[in-house]
Amino acid sequence: MSHSVGQVAGFAGITVRTLHHYDEIGLLAPSERSHAGHRRYSDADLDRLQQILFYRELGFPLDEVATLLDDPDADPRAHLRRQHELLSARITRLQQMVTAVETAMEAKRMGINLTPEEKFEVFGDHDPDQYAEEVERRWGDTEAYAESQRRAASYTKEDWKRLTAELDAIHARMAGLLAAGHAPDSPEAMDVAEEHRLFITARYYGCGHELHTCLGDMYVSDPRFTATYEAVRPGLAVYLRDAIHANAARARVKGDSGAEGAEGAKGA
Repeated sequence: MSHSVGQVAGFAGITVRTLHHYDEIGLLAPSERSHAGHRRYSDADLDRLQQILFYRELGFPLDEVATLLDDPDADPRAHLRRQHELLSARITRLQQMVTAVETAMEAKRMGINLTPEEKFEVFGDHDPDQYAEEVERRWGDTEAYAESQRRAASYTKEDWKRLTAELDAIHARMAGLLAAGHAPDSPEAMDVAEEHRLFITARYYGCGHELHTCLGDMYVSDPRFTATYEAVRPGLAVYLRDAIHANAARARVKGDSGAEGAEGAKGA
């Protein structure tokens, strides 16, 4: 089966002009031509295009992409290994951004007393203030917001570094439980969810179980949060939300049991 240039552009989410350019520079020449001279692309051409777009996404110049794909000594398995290495490096970088993104969504001006150089040292190339207006609009009239502002204003560069490392460790433990096959309502997962809640309470604002479940829901409903958690481990956003909900349910059961025990003692 062969495909027209318009069909291929639609499949790949690129322009017809881009395909023409790839043909002109010899990077992706269509295997066939119609009787009218129109370009027709085979399935093998589509496989090559997928490789081209992958390397372009990673920032490779077109001449380097051509070298990678046209080397007669290249092993397809070696290409896959290289892709894996590049993706792993990107995931590692995204993991480093998770904490900065999450904290920025919860406070108006994270690291308000940091210089631009200090912010870059702590958060890398992620701008922790980019969500400031949205955060103030959504939560500016809440006590939690006011409390987070008071605390954030007092934190130093070293404080932010320590907080980042602490939250990274919590995320890593939750991702490890997901990888090991623990259910989100397992005691282990609920314990890490509780650790997450207590971290927020200790470092930013009082976070009860009801508020914590709202945050968990936001991690899934807001694609920006979802993307950062998925970068740590696929499925982590939903897993963390479910563990948070399970932990809140466990707390309610404990509370009910305590209340029943108190009533029984009073009756006795």
